[in-house]
Amino acid sequence: MKILLSNDDGYFAPGLNILAEHIAQLAEVMVVAPERNRSGASNSLTLDRPLSVRKASNGFYYVNGTPTDCVHIALTGLMEDMPDMVISGINDGANMGDDTIYSGTVAAAMEGYLLGIPSIAISMSQHNSTHFETAAKVAVELVQHYQKHGFRSPTLLNVNVPDIPYNELQGTVVTRLGKRHKAEPVVQLKTPRNETVYWVGAAGLPYDGGEGTDFYAVANHKVSISPIQVDLTNHTQLTDINDWLKS
Repeated sequence: MKILLSNDDGYFAPGLNILAEHIAQLAEVMVVAPERNRSGASNSLTLDRPLSVRKASNGFYYVNGTPTDCVHIALTGLMEDMPDMVISGINDGANMGDDTIYSGTVAAAMEGYLLGIPSIAISMSQHNSTHFETAAKVAVELVQHYQKHGFRSPTLLNVNVPDIPYNELQGTVVTRLGKRHKAEPVVQLKTPRNETVYWVGAAGLPYDGGEGTDFYAVANHKVSISPIQVDLTNHTQLTDINDWLKS
C-alpha cells in the first residue's frame, strides 16, 4: 500500500512528522508538503510562477507553493504510480464547520479526492496541541479499516481529534459540519513607518454546534469524522431561482 502525506503547516511541522512515523508502519509513505506554513491557503494553485521541489534530509519533499500545489505535483509529476490514499495533516488546530472552506489541510486532501484518490484530512481540536500522538493513532486505525473494508464510493473525510490522551477518547462518531458565527473584526496596527496593516481576526465561535455536529463531538471528547463533498450547488434553490428569473 502506498500513501501520500501532505499538510498546510509546512514539512517541518510536528503533526506531519508524527503522522509519517505511524503511517510508515502500515504502508510505503511519500511526503510532499509546503516549505512553510500555508494555513488558510484553501484550494489555491500557483499559476503565476514555476514551482520548485526539494528533498529534506529526512526524505520529505517540500514545495514553494500551496498545499494543493503539493498534492497536485505529487500525483501528476513526482509519483510513478498513484497512491492508494492521500492523508493531509495532522493539522495544529481545528478544521470544523466553516473552517473547511479556508483550510489548506482540507484542500490538500480534496485535491487527492478530485484526482480520484480516497483522501482524509485530519486535524487537532485546538492550536498549540500537545497530543498529536492521539490523532496519529486514529489515522492508523482509519487506514487499517480501509485496508480491510475499502470505501463503497469516492470518499473525502474530514477528521477532527480532541487534544487529549488516546485512552481518554470517548469514541468515534460520524458527524455533519457545524457552523460558526462570523469572524472577529480585523486587527488594525501601525508599523514603525506609520503604515496601517491588518491581521485577520479570529474565527467566530460555533452557533450551530449541537448534537450531530463536529463541534459537539469534539467537545464531548469524541473523534469527529465528517464525509464532505465538492459540489457547491445549492440544490434546494434550483427551482426557486428558476422561478425568480421567470417572474
